[in-house]
Amino acid sequence: MIGIIAIIVSLIALAYAGYLSMKIMKIKPGTEKMQEIANAIKEGAMAYMARQYKTIAIFAIIITILLFWLFNIPIATGFLFGAILSGISGYIGMSIAVRANVRTAQTAKKGIKEALSVAFQGGAVTGMAVVGLALFAISVFYTIFKDPAMLVGLGFGASLISLFARVGGGIYTKAADVGADLVGKIEAGIPEDDPRNPAVIADNVGDNVGDCAGMGADLYETYVVTILAAMLLAMIPSVSQMYNMTIELPLMFGSVAIVGSIVGTWFVRLGKSGNIMGALYKGLIASGVLSAIGFYLIIYFTNNPLNLFLAAVVGLVITILINVITEYYTSTKYRPVKAVAEASLTGAGTNLIRGLAIGLESTILPVLVICGGIIAAYMLAGVYGIAIAAVSMLSLTGIIIAMDTYGPITDNAGGIAEMAGLDKKVRKNTDALDAVGNTTKAVTKGYAVGSAALGALALFVAFTQEIKHVINVPVSFLLTNPAVVVGLFIGALLPFAFSAVLMTAVGTSAHAIVVEVRRQFKEIKGIMTGKGKPNYAKCVDIVTKAALRNMILPAVIAIAAPLAVGMILGIKALGGLLIGVILSGLMMALFMSNAGATWDNAKKYIEDGNHGGKGKDAHKAAIVGDTVGDPFKDTAGPALNALIKVINTFAIVFAPLFVAYGLNLF
Repeated sequence: MIGIIAIIVSLIALAYAGYLSMKIMKIKPGTEKMQEIANAIKEGAMAYMARQYKTIAIFAIIITILLFWLFNIPIATGFLFGAILSGISGYIGMSIAVRANVRTAQTAKKGIKEALSVAFQGGAVTGMAVVGLALFAISVFYTIFKDPAMLVGLGFGASLISLFARVGGGIYTKAADVGADLVGKIEAGIPEDDPRNPAVIADNVGDNVGDCAGMGADLYETYVVTILAAMLLAMIPSVSQMYNMTIELPLMFGSVAIVGSIVGTWFVRLGKSGNIMGALYKGLIASGVLSAIGFYLIIYFTNNPLNLFLAAVVGLVITILINVITEYYTSTKYRPVKAVAEASLTGAGTNLIRGLAIGLESTILPVLVICGGIIAAYMLAGVYGIAIAAVSMLSLTGIIIAMDTYGPITDNAGGIAEMAGLDKKVRKNTDALDAVGNTTKAVTKGYAVGSAALGALALFVAFTQEIKHVINVPVSFLLTNPAVVVGLFIGALLPFAFSAVLMTAVGTSAHAIVVEVRRQFKEIKGIMTGKGKPNYAKCVDIVTKAALRNMILPAVIAIAAPLAVGMILGIKALGGLLIGVILSGLMMALFMSNAGATWDNAKKYIEDGNHGGKGKDAHKAAIVGDTVGDPFKDTAGPALNALIKVINTFAIVFAPLFVAYGLNLF
């Protein structure tokens, strides 16, 4: 019965996304020039997604066949189903984003209030589609099989496709962005999104395939695997004997939270103060309050102790605190960003040093918040309490993704306004929206990292329970065992090796863009005067091929590492690896995401007229910092979330194989 209700609620979320889509599409897309630019962005994004999914499909089919051969039909079909819906969630988000951008630019002619409404509603389409598809997938499989253990393939499919989407989209967007900035802003001295820059269309396409499609797939899989982990932990006898309806509780929480998020979107309105971030936070707070009320009613009517509700509240508090902390470190209003901007006065070197220091510092408070949340949730309701706190955090996924996708929509809107030569007032309105969009994207990444940490911890406990189920005795991971220590070192190493591959991919791809843009400036006569037209398609093609080529190795690392450790060193070493990758990955993701966002907004702070403004030495130094920070915050940092979940879900799926056939050298 609970599964059926969850399916119905998930369909309501998808219907609401459809309603918002139709509402947005009724808005006129602007002038012919605006439509021409928007169509170029849309065609580039769709072409990339089509080629990416063709590549991913090959891997998905091979892994599905392998899972069918090794395990059973539910695991194999679950993997395929999870993979398909993960791809759809990313595609839906990007599809509406590349249509909402030009309409946001058009409504910006009327004012910020109207443009904010369109941009946020475009983001809400992605948010509702992601949570709707995620809850639908879990509910359908649970309704059919009634056994959470049959859902692990679903989680693995969602995680692996998310990794591909995050890595490919991240490489694409930052290779184009870095290449465009290095030649356009620094060498040619032309503004961002200037139509004379040959890489400008690729840059705008990248915003969509990275932040819309990538983040959609990322939080889709986080949602799926977190609820899955909670349902697996609910099968522990001590948990099921202490609480009521433990397996169904995560589905109930997800259902009421979707309703809360839908209602929360109605609260996003720009007040008289003109505080755009405040308007977005109204929706977030409303969603959180409504979800908390729903959680309490669920706990009350299922006759569960109040401690479970309090554990859910812990998750909501963690979300709020991480959002506030991330905004502090990445918003132009506060000390960190202003300090990095000030450091730019003495050159790129001091900008980079200060930005790195701020990024390192920004890990302290979020980690302490997560640690406090883990302790509080555990004291309230044991390991199941930690899982419930993680599910509670994910309850706000719909509204959080809406805030995230709002960012690239407003960024694209500004680009379209610039390239179409719209009135400066329009660009001023889109710039105001975009400045907040940079912060919302950073806040979303902080949220994704925090929820990934709690979700991965729950997955690790689920892994230990799966091992116990297979060998019929409890398993422990003591540091006195050399296998565990070796696993910890390898796990801690993986995020560094993984990030190195991604940073290298962005660097080499950006190099190719720089060479191409320089060539066009040199060989195509009249570009700088506006008489000659750049070859935008060539840059799009370069970054598309680079992203598809370079997304394979990171996925291989994510699968090969736990496979090799599990088969050669054994279960104890694999357990150490899982903990190592969670801890190291959490720190790296926070550091890279926050440092990159701080550099980005420091540049924008200077562009707003501080420290000399555009074109001055401080601005040029800040552009260098932003260039370094781009692959930090939009490629390597976010992809680490997917890496953590892929490795943990892979370990759960293949645990019986490791027990039966692993060499167990220790």
